[in-house]
Parts: sequence; structure tokens; C-alpha cells
Amino acid sequence: MTDPSREHRLFAVFLRGIGMGAADIVPGVSGGTIAFITGIYFRLLEAINSVPGAVVTQLFRGDVKGFWWRCDGNFLVCLLAGVLVSVATLASAISYALETYPILIWSFFFGLILASVWHVGRQVRSVAPALLLPLCAGIVFAWWVTTLPAGQVDPSGAVFLGAGALAICAMILPGISGSFILVIIGMYAPVLEAIGNLQAGLLLLFAMGCVVGLLSIARVITWAFHRYHDPVLALLTGFMIGALNKVWPWKETLSWRTNSSGEQVALNEASVSPYRYAELTGLDPHVAFAVGMALAGFTLVLAVEWLGSRSRT
Repeated sequence: MTDPSREHRLFAVFLRGIGMGAADIVPGVSGGTIAFITGIYFRLLEAINSVPGAVVTQLFRGDVKGFWWRCDGNFLVCLLAGVLVSVATLASAISYALETYPILIWSFFFGLILASVWHVGRQVRSVAPALLLPLCAGIVFAWWVTTLPAGQVDPSGAVFLGAGALAICAMILPGISGSFILVIIGMYAPVLEAIGNLQAGLLLLFAMGCVVGLLSIARVITWAFHRYHDPVLALLTGFMIGALNKVWPWKETLSWRTNSSGEQVALNEASVSPYRYAELTGLDPHVAFAVGMALAGFTLVLAVEWLGSRSRT
């Protein structure tokens, strides 16, 4: 007979995976942030770190049950299933929403990240002036990254492999968006296209890159948190503050490029005030609606945090 409470916990993990997948699709929003605020971040790191050892000591010796238990298999499978379902079902919808309602959608993301800044910053155990250094370093670095123009690369198989490794390293860190890294190197559109067209070969290479990158970065992050908990949190908080520049709803396009479909898309953008945006474009900045969407995003994070704390209790 199945345990209803166990099924409930696994379904809750699946829902967290859906949230992480949805976040990872969006340039500027990190799936690692969703894992952090829902209380599964460190469990995820521990499960990932245990996989290589479990393969060698249990799986290769035929102890499948021991392998599954050691690497927290039920948790990883449910979380991954949620991520994959979210990416497969929401990729096109989010892309459409960003093109059709950019100000409202980016305002919502702005509220999400702003609330995440508040949440992650609260996890610092001992506030000290020395933490200003990693905080400012994170802000400056993330802000600089968001000002980089989108790149253009030839989306070959090897590039998909490397892009997966690079993006997953960013996705697992709260505050750093793997999708935005893909935008910078010019692989965001090719990856979304591969997902939409179910190009299995390219997606498999991308997934292999993700596995390699994930197994590498998870151990480094775990070590850093154990030895430098508060400075790492201050750095990640800085990353998220700096990333707010990317999701600011009102932008001035400084330069354009032609994509593979022959369409003109923004190459380099700068954040401007809503009123400056109206002067430049002649469009309504929708300030009231934007504020409402930002508040909705902020409230959503608080609700997710509350649900996460209840589940941990």
C-alpha cells in the first residue's frame, strides 16, 4: 500500500521542478533561485554530489537499490521530470509572452528576482561589514554581464555540448541565469528551436553538456558553502541585484542584428526610465500595470517561500 504522505512529498518536489524549469527558460531568472527559496537547494547539491561515488561503489557492483538510495533517486527523478515537463510545455508560451507583452512579463520577472534578493539575503547568519566586498563584487560582475551584447555562433553539435555545460553551471547558482548566458553566447534561440522542433540529437548533446557541468560545479558550490557560507550568500545576493538590470522592463535598443530567420533583433540594449521609453518609442509604458505585475511576482515568491517552509516543517 502506498504512503499518501510520501506521494505528497514527491509531488511537491515535482512542482518545484516545474518552477525551476520555468525559471530556467527565462533570461535573467535562475532555477537555482527557485530551488533555494523552496528549501531544496542543499538537498539537490548533496544528491548531485553523491552520484559519481554511488555509480562506482554501488551501481558497478550491481547494488541498484543502494545506488538509488545513496543518490536520492526518487527526489532527483521527480525534480528532473518537473523541469523537463516545464521546459517542454512552457518554452513556446514564454517566448510568445515575451514578444507580445514584454513590459508586463519583464516586470513580473523583476518582482520575482527582487523578492529572491530579499529571501537569499536573509539567510546570512552573521551580518558584518566584510560582507560588503563580495556583495559589491557580485553586483558589479552581474551588472557587467547583463550589458554584454548577444553573440552569434554557429550552432554545431560541439557548440550545443559546450553551451549545456556552461549554462547549467549558471542555472544551479541562485542569481545567475543560465538562459541569459545562452543569450550572450548566441545559443538561446537555437536551443529553444531545438526544443520546439524536438531535435533529439542536438538536445542529447546539450543534455550531456549539462550533466558534465552539473557534476563539476555542484561539488565546488557545496565546498564553498561549507567553508564560506555568509560570503557566498552575499556574493549570490549581489549577483541577483546586478541581474535586475537585465529584467528591467523598459529598454532602449542601441544596436541591432539579423538573426538566422532574417529578422532584426536587438543586439545591445540599455535600461531607461518609463518616461524616456515613451519618448523614444511613442508607446505607452504601462507603468501601473508593470507595478502590478512586479508586485504579483514579489508576492508569488513570498507564497512559494511560505509553502516551502511549511513542507520543511
